[in-house]
Amino acid sequence: MSQHVGSDTASARPAWAGLERSAAAQARLHELVPGGAHTYARASDQYPEGMAPVLARGAGAHVWDMDGNEYVEYGMGLRSVTLGHGYRPVVDAVAAAVADGVSFSRPTTWELDAAEAFCAQVPGAEMVKFAKNGSDATTAAVRLARAATGREVVAVCTDQPFFSTDDWFIGTTPMDAGIPRAVSGLTVRFRYGDLAGTASLLAERRGEIAALVLEAATAQLTPPPGYLEGLRALCDREGVVLVFDEIITGMRWAAGGAQSVYGVTPDLSTWGKAMGNGFAVSALAGRRELMELGGLATDERRVFLLSTTNGAETGGLAAWLAVRRTYESRDVPAVLAERGRRLRTGVEQVVDAAGLSAHVTVSGHPACLVFGTLDATRKASQAYRALFLSELLRGGVLAQSFVVSAAHTDADLDRTVDAVGRALPIYEAALDAGSTDRFLVGAPVAPALRERAAPRRLRHDTDSIRRPGGAR
Repeated sequence: MSQHVGSDTASARPAWAGLERSAAAQARLHELVPGGAHTYARASDQYPEGMAPVLARGAGAHVWDMDGNEYVEYGMGLRSVTLGHGYRPVVDAVAAAVADGVSFSRPTTWELDAAEAFCAQVPGAEMVKFAKNGSDATTAAVRLARAATGREVVAVCTDQPFFSTDDWFIGTTPMDAGIPRAVSGLTVRFRYGDLAGTASLLAERRGEIAALVLEAATAQLTPPPGYLEGLRALCDREGVVLVFDEIITGMRWAAGGAQSVYGVTPDLSTWGKAMGNGFAVSALAGRRELMELGGLATDERRVFLLSTTNGAETGGLAAWLAVRRTYESRDVPAVLAERGRRLRTGVEQVVDAAGLSAHVTVSGHPACLVFGTLDATRKASQAYRALFLSELLRGGVLAQSFVVSAAHTDADLDRTVDAVGRALPIYEAALDAGSTDRFLVGAPVAPALRERAAPRRLRHDTDSIRRPGGAR
């Protein structure tokens, strides 16, 4: 990057126009949609109170809200968009496919082509079934493991926040209202990287655990040497099905997923997000002898594996095939990693220059970066996160994370670093004051999975958008 990061792009950016139209739309969404959004991670409580843009369109790595504000966006589509919004090869492929029909009463050539391509790309995929979201695929993996082993208990990694919207997993989170205890009691936890602890758990519950479910790696977790190989050996010894959740790592870490990076093949793996560059498509893949329990070449009791009306609609499969073609012609995971490293370097430079490296951090896999916001005592703070987010928004950056896409340009990264630099004086002032109270309107952001709506219980009288230049 240049030494004067982002100065040219910042001067060309239109001034912040406020969010009045977004406010009205968000208020109406709250009246019609529980939580005001169809995904908890997209909800207004994940943003500073009164500063939740409602988006109208996107192109590349940029989005525009209803008020005309333009932003460089990160974490695009909750990490599903790796090639950029409106990426023409994917859009054109989908348009051509759906023009000939979307859903039929028999399988289509799209299903055969997509299955051939997927099994050729993923090391552990001898068979595959497509669906529309990662939760369905992962729950199907759990059901398959239970059927194959005759066991009911599932072990999930406690250091990883999310695996499925279904009862077997959500019952283990603080947001467990409506989940029978009999169901949630069938899920146990193990710590990432603690091979000895996992071995003890499997020994203690010998003959009970059907599957180990984990992400092979995350933004913050890299497998210690021998760890994944050790899990593979443990599962083989104890007759447990090893499931890798590749919903995020698949086609972000590598085209073949984390399993291809670390050289450990699971029994089953689940995929989603980046497969369709934002189009809805997911997959369950794995060993033939397991997958066929949901098929017709078995004498065992049949498993109702995945059977969805829209699981193989032509648009989603066409999107996946177009994404795959792009990955064949361009090393997209390498581009993502390079973009992430460049962004991290630039942000760390301005943070270090401001003397705030103990309070604003960037960490994680270069293709999946997250930022940390720490208070004066160097503890993670939702209030300081809200303050940082609000200043980034004013600077034309929409960022719950710093997860990049291949569409992010040098100018986008420079503009982001410039926005971070402009946010730091206010952040430092709040640190000096010992509180964000003078600088932040409303309650801080809050974890998406929490027991109650507080501290972001909706208050219709105050859940409005701040005016430009208003109190911070």
